[in-house]
Amino acid sequence: MTLSIAIAGAGIAGLAAAALLADLGHRVTVFDQFDRPRPIGSGLVIQPVGQAVLDAIGAGDAARNLGTPIRRMRGVEADTGRPVLDVWYDRKGGTRHGLGIHRGALFQVLLDAALARSVTLETGARVTGRSGQCLQIGDRLTPAFDLIIDSSGTGSALSPLRSRPLPYGAIWGTVDWPETDLPCDQLSQVYRRANRMIGALPIGCLPGDPVPKAAIFWSLPASGHSDWRTTGLTAWKSEATTLWPEFAPFLTAITDPDQMTMARYAHGTLTTPWADGIVYLGDAAHRASPQLGQGANMALLDALALARGLQRHPHHLPDALQAYGMGRRWHVWCYQTFSAAFTPQYQSDSRWLPALRDRVLFPVSQFGPLPRVLSTLVAGTMLPPLGSAGPLGG
Repeated sequence: MTLSIAIAGAGIAGLAAAALLADLGHRVTVFDQFDRPRPIGSGLVIQPVGQAVLDAIGAGDAARNLGTPIRRMRGVEADTGRPVLDVWYDRKGGTRHGLGIHRGALFQVLLDAALARSVTLETGARVTGRSGQCLQIGDRLTPAFDLIIDSSGTGSALSPLRSRPLPYGAIWGTVDWPETDLPCDQLSQVYRRANRMIGALPIGCLPGDPVPKAAIFWSLPASGHSDWRTTGLTAWKSEATTLWPEFAPFLTAITDPDQMTMARYAHGTLTTPWADGIVYLGDAAHRASPQLGQGANMALLDALALARGLQRHPHHLPDALQAYGMGRRWHVWCYQTFSAAFTPQYQSDSRWLPALRDRVLFPVSQFGPLPRVLSTLVAGTMLPPLGSAGPLGG
């Protein structure tokens, strides 16, 4: 059965779903609020599970050509230099790795993949609600669709999710990778307790720009952006380089506060990410802090799980949507739980949690099977990503 499908939001989940569902023969229209679709944000890590979804779309090689392999995540305490985070994807030098990539590069390869399938893209179309199977866009209603997919993110006008704002966010920026001794295949971070966190992530190149880039970030209270701007760049750079002298080359290119964008985070999960004629993907279905680096990967996995559900139940849409939700249930629960547990250890005003992290949890994590367990947690494979929807490569 061929369905007419409306997708609200040309983000990671929306474009991935558009490509996968068009491959199944469905008629797909993507609605996006911008005059031209564009990404928001800086860099991220596509984990092995997310890379598998990109391969299923046919966009994996294009993404790897723009991104850069990340083989290790390492963090140290600012005052002592003592390591407090050290996770390898494969300590034995194997092929498994994360993929550091700019959101703009990931967006472009997904957009190219969707448009190559003759997906219809309607821009300047902000979705403000729905009436039955019609989307509300401004003062007009679209024609009715068999299925509406909400992938419009944290600002969704369609999702019933009510998430809990987190007390800390971060400012993010993109700079050219400088002359530095920091490894170009490693996420590097420095912490002071849990109220200071600074990091640099290699993210490869942007389309049309061969110069390697870095995503840099600095933790801030969710309400602290205006104070940061008032204090000024000079004071911020001084504090940052005092905490981490090796960070100084990354700050040279920052000459305007507008080069750093504030990101605020929330936590919450829809118990049932589908309803009659509508399904929720990505941040419209579940939101968390970026501590485990899973946001984009969860969105990609949602898109693949939905495609699997529609492929297995081509003649009964309610069963297909239920298969999607059940397939993702336990993986989403696992990572939401770990995110909620880990985030206060790295972003909070607590004094005892970072002490526990540094003096107990990190030393224990380096013994026995725990390094391998942490590797599977970061890679996204601690639980089968698609659950009852089958193996990832199936």
